[in-house]
Parts: sequence; structure tokens; C-alpha cells
Amino acid sequence: MFLQQTSRALKRQGVLCQGLKLVAASTAAKRRQNHPSSRGFHATRTLEVVKPYLLADIGEGIVECEIIQWFVEPEARVEEFSPLCEVQSDKASVEITSRFAGVVKKLHYEAGEMAKVGKPLVDIDIQGDAKEADLERLTPPESQAPKLPLTTDKPAETKTSRSFSSLRSEHEEASAQPTGNGGTEVSTPQVVKGKHASLATPAVRHLSKELNVDITQIAGTGREGRVSKEDIYKFVEAKNGAPAGQPATPHPTPHPTGKQQETKTPLTKTQEQMFKTMTRSLNIPHFLYADEIDFTNLVELRRRLNKVLSKSADRSSNEVTKLSYLPFIIKAVSLALFKHPILNARVDIDPTTSKPSLAYRAQHNIGVAMDTPQGLLVPVIKDVAGLNILSIARELVRLQALAHAGRLAPQDMAGGTITVSNIGNIGGTYLSPVVVEREVAILGIGRMRTVPAFDERDNVVKREVCNFSWSADHRVVDGATLARAAQVVRGIVEEPDVMVMHLR
Repeated sequence: MFLQQTSRALKRQGVLCQGLKLVAASTAAKRRQNHPSSRGFHATRTLEVVKPYLLADIGEGIVECEIIQWFVEPEARVEEFSPLCEVQSDKASVEITSRFAGVVKKLHYEAGEMAKVGKPLVDIDIQGDAKEADLERLTPPESQAPKLPLTTDKPAETKTSRSFSSLRSEHEEASAQPTGNGGTEVSTPQVVKGKHASLATPAVRHLSKELNVDITQIAGTGREGRVSKEDIYKFVEAKNGAPAGQPATPHPTPHPTGKQQETKTPLTKTQEQMFKTMTRSLNIPHFLYADEIDFTNLVELRRRLNKVLSKSADRSSNEVTKLSYLPFIIKAVSLALFKHPILNARVDIDPTTSKPSLAYRAQHNIGVAMDTPQGLLVPVIKDVAGLNILSIARELVRLQALAHAGRLAPQDMAGGTITVSNIGNIGGTYLSPVVVEREVAILGIGRMRTVPAFDERDNVVKREVCNFSWSADHRVVDGATLARAAQVVRGIVEEPDVMVMHLR
């Protein structure tokens, strides 16, 4: 009896399986008839997620930045950490990289437009590279997801799917065509317009704006087609017929009637930032303290150390081969902050009670004012207390190179606790520096000069002297405190061998 029941059950299951096979075959035939290019059923769903890439916060208080140039275009393939674009903020230029791999679908801004922090910058389709966890997080549920046709047909390649580098290589190949006599005819390079600005440094872009020149119309002669200042001057010469090498001036020529004329020019990004910062800084009550420092011993020590460095340093590496006076002064300021930590503090005002307080900071992050083609920039040397003279000099060289190239990162300019401004390398002797916001003191260094002086035996000797000008926030720092701190710096600079006792 049991065997008969089992046999009948197996027969019913066989009939049911045959029926299911017939239904599946009929359904597949209808699908192929209606959609000849589609494939059969597959368990894996199509991995296609368009992810808007938001412009992240790139610095303290920065809410927008200018798109300098795009490194990608729609339908171009990008990999993780590959560069997307270069942006210019109020403080520095930054290269934005991709956080994931995929295909660029849309650029939300043109080159030269202002991008808002927190808003979409570019849309990237992370197709095929998305993990299942990412899909669950980024895509809607199955019931709400739009139904897309299941197809593997590869879309026809269009011109927009080619990368920007391929367009550039084609343009370079087309710039030289063979002539009929067997020679090579060099044609005028065609400028590729669109979302991709010409390659140029921020200083060159500022010059193009001052001269009211569209930089995308200029064919760069530098490396990889980079536009230089000479290219802009030549473009203006060809356009206006001005003498070669003479930049056009934004100022009007004297009017024959004697009436005053004005020409308005917008501030550069660096000037805008300086305008805002100095406006806030001049709300701080300042007082000035000046002193004259004898550099004679420091000059001799520096001469001996540079002689040693010139013999031992490997010029092929990034080692410092010559010391300036600035690393010694920066280290002396750091040593003075140990004895007078109030100069390393900042004023903190409670937003609820409006009561002021002092926030003492442990690290000595000393900002160094630098004159650059973009204007005044103040990069910061972090944790000077833990650095020796060579390390400070090495960091100075790195920051100066980045500042002059317009490539300072936001982290290079953030977190300063006190500032040193060396105006002496230009020629100034005295100055009245302005205290930077979120700091309470600043040191200004004048030029060094040779003067006659009397020694202990009343003999006239030659001395190298330099003027130090201090400014401080008089709300929290009194004159006596600043004078004592300045005397510590003076003692170390005049007797630089004292630094040996403070090596760490």
C-alpha cells in the first residue's frame, strides 16, 4: 500500500515539472519575440546607481569656491582617487578627487563658475563597481525602483564618451599635417572649448581676469599645454597691437578734459579673504612694541652652519642646503611661548553669555606671512616646539614652494596660534603688524642692516642689527607681558648658542 501511494505521488510530481517547463519555455519564447535583443532571466540585477558627488567642506568658513578646470567630462571613466577638478577657494587651490570608481554622467558647473559647498558637483554612475551594501543604501526598494530593460547591448561609442586626454592627443596629432612637398606644415592650434578650462596656475588666471582676457581662447605653450603669463601678454599684443611684453593696464589714461576717471576691477580671491580677515582683525585693540636686536652672533653661526651644510647635504634630495635667519627666529618665538603661554592663546567669547575667556593651546603652530603672486598668504608650521632648526627650514621651503605655485592645501593654512611676518626681505625697517583673528600676538621682522657700535672697551665695531616689531591684543595682553616675552626672543637671537640647551 505504501509503495503504491509513493509511486502515485512521484508520477504527479513528474507531470507538474513537465507543465512548469512548458510554461517557462512559452514565456521565454514570447519574451524573445517581443524583445529580440534581451537576454533570458538572470538572478543578478543591473548595477547602475547614479551618485551625486557633493562638494565637501575644504576649509574653515569657506562656503563656495571657483571651478578652475575639469579633468573629466561626461561619459568619461574615473577610478577611485582620480582627480575630478581643481577649485580655487579664498585661501588656496585644491584638487578634488573621486571617492569611488564609475562613469561621469553630469558636470553641475562650468569652468569659471562658483560651486557651493554641500551641493552636487558631479554625478557619477557607479555601475558594476558598487557593492551590494552600497546598492541597498543608495537605491530605493525593489517595489519602488524603476523597471529597466534587461539588456547587455553595448552602446555605440560617441565622441562624448572619449576621455579628455584622448581629445588632447587627437588635437596634438592634428596640429602637424604633411604638406605636398614632403615637409611638415604646422597649423595654428585649435582651442578646445567647453567645460574644460585651459591649464594654468591661479596667478595666471588672476592676470587673465585683470586684463579681461578669456583664457580658453589662448593656446598654452607650456608643459601639457599650460598657459603662461607670456602667452597672455602675446595674446593681448596680437589683439590690441600693444608692444611686446607690455601688459595691458586696467587703469584709464589721462582724459584730455582733465576730468577724473575711475576703472573698477573686482578683488581677487586672496584679496577678498584679506579684506574680510583684516576687517575683523581691526576690531581688536592693538598696541605696538618695538625693539632692536643684535644679529652679529647669529650671522656668524649661520655662516658656519651653511658651510657645513654645503659640504654634507645631498643636493639630489630634499635636504636643506642653506639656512636663512627665519628658522632661528621661529624657534626663538616658540621657546618664548613656553615662558609666556598667554601669547599662544586665543580669546573665546561664549555665544550664550557673551563672557570672554582665554583658550590656552598646547601646540605652537606658527604662521609665516609670505608674499606670493596671488597676494599675501599665511601658511602654518605645525608643532614648532617639537622641531629642530633643520626641520623648520625644511617645512619653510616646502610651504614657500607651494605658496608660490598656488598649491597650498587648506590644512597648510589652518590652525595658526601666532604669526611671524618678515617684511625685511623686501626692504622695510619698521612696521606695525596687525594681529590675526583667533590670535593675540604677531611679530614683524624688519630688514637687517650694518651699523657702528661700541664694544666693552669703547671701541667702534661693526654690528648687524634688525628691528623686531610686536603687536598684541590689548584686551588680554598688557605691555609688560609682551615686553618680557620679547626680551626672551631677543636673548635667544643675540646668543643663538642658547638653543643648544633646549634641543629636544
